[in-house]
Amino acid sequence: MSFLDELSFHPTRNGACQGCADRTARIRLSRDILNGRHLRGERLHVQKIVKDYDLDPNSALCVLVDLHSLGMVMWAGPDSAIVKSTDPKEMYEAYGIRAALEEIGGRAAAGLLKGRTAELQLELENMRAAVRDHDLDAYAEHDEIFHRTILETSGNEVLIRVWDSLCFDIRTRAAVQKVAGDLPEVVESHQPIIDALQRGQGKEAGLLLRNHVETFLQLLKKAELRPLFFGQELEIARDVQKAFIPHHPPQIPGLSCATFYRPARSIGGDYYDFFPLQDGRWGIAIGDVSGKGIGAALIMASLQASIRAQVLHPHSDPSTLISRVNRLIHESSPVHFYASLFYAEYEPAARLLTYVNAGHNPPFVVRCREGRSKVSRLQPGASPVGMFAGSSYKSESCQLEEGDILVACTDGIIETESSAGEPWGQQRLENLFSACGWHAPQEALQHTITEVSAFGGNKVQRDDMTLVVIQVRTHDAAHDCAPQHPNGTRRARKRHT
Repeated sequence: MSFLDELSFHPTRNGACQGCADRTARIRLSRDILNGRHLRGERLHVQKIVKDYDLDPNSALCVLVDLHSLGMVMWAGPDSAIVKSTDPKEMYEAYGIRAALEEIGGRAAAGLLKGRTAELQLELENMRAAVRDHDLDAYAEHDEIFHRTILETSGNEVLIRVWDSLCFDIRTRAAVQKVAGDLPEVVESHQPIIDALQRGQGKEAGLLLRNHVETFLQLLKKAELRPLFFGQELEIARDVQKAFIPHHPPQIPGLSCATFYRPARSIGGDYYDFFPLQDGRWGIAIGDVSGKGIGAALIMASLQASIRAQVLHPHSDPSTLISRVNRLIHESSPVHFYASLFYAEYEPAARLLTYVNAGHNPPFVVRCREGRSKVSRLQPGASPVGMFAGSSYKSESCQLEEGDILVACTDGIIETESSAGEPWGQQRLENLFSACGWHAPQEALQHTITEVSAFGGNKVQRDDMTLVVIQVRTHDAAHDCAPQHPNGTRRARKRHT
């Protein structure tokens, strides 16, 4: 006979096996599931529960029956169960029942608790201390004692059986994890209940208990909907950020270019941009905001907006523009946010690149002549923008020639690590472009991304990745300005002859 068969004949078994399960082990196992120690899809064997939680086989199976009734596991045979996600609807229904039974219990217990609420007041003080200490387990324990005491005082055994069958000792632990931020409000709603019971006002105490449970239920529903709304907001934020990143690099006279961008999360803090300036010049920018995720994305959007606003104002050279941008970012960003930035202005007629490198890992220019290459790094000359209010910036110039390749990237490229923890590195990137023989920036970019991906293997991407490759062509040469996207496809491009 299996453990499940044995349990079905157990004379003391009730709907929740309250009498046969060791309460401490039961709570420990449920807490381990709630805290992620046992993951969704994991199989829990009775024999392993016996060993890990120091239970006899029948009690271990009773624990699984409890968890099954809560929707936390599903049976996978006579002696095991599989961890699953709980059904929020079932939890809501249970709390609806709890609101009704607590109202009934409060009405019945008020006469017996009149002038005798010291025990309840002590449990409330314990709950307050638990909230101050951020001890959710302690809060749940004292909350259960508080409400169960009222039910037991009522003398209504049906209420107690319903309470036990719905396993509110476990449900409370599951729920408080989700409404932790609202617990100060929740805990204080117990005081009016005590006051009404102290006066022996049963009707008022019952209504206050019902209102307490229903308010808690609304907070629980709100907390469980929050991730859904956050996910929707994140999708919107990602779509908005896509609009900031150029889908089609412009056709700059005398240049052909290719770009790659892939955030580590849904949205990121890398930035690149191209925009026309006065007198036929073009602005080129690539930046990397400290941090990742939504915060970095917000600073990235601010950085782009600041640069695009400042290029509309007359400026003698890029250093003046970046000084203004630095002040704007410093004034509008939290202390721990800043951005490395490479900003350049290109004059097609003179093939002159004037730039400021504000703390960005050095872009470089590769010049290949007769099978030999020379690499020139455009080293940083100042601190990242937004780091210090009074930072000063100095511009440098680089005379480009036909065939030269300008390569700029963010940390996500050169800091990609192998399985052994070795970074790909700036030198590997420079060596790859120094090989010469590249016919187009797109070819070089694709080869680079392939090499970086192979080097990183199966490791999770840790940082946003951006790569910009620009090659100097004759003014009447074909313009190759197709961006490379993470799926490896290229966008259509126009050719001019």
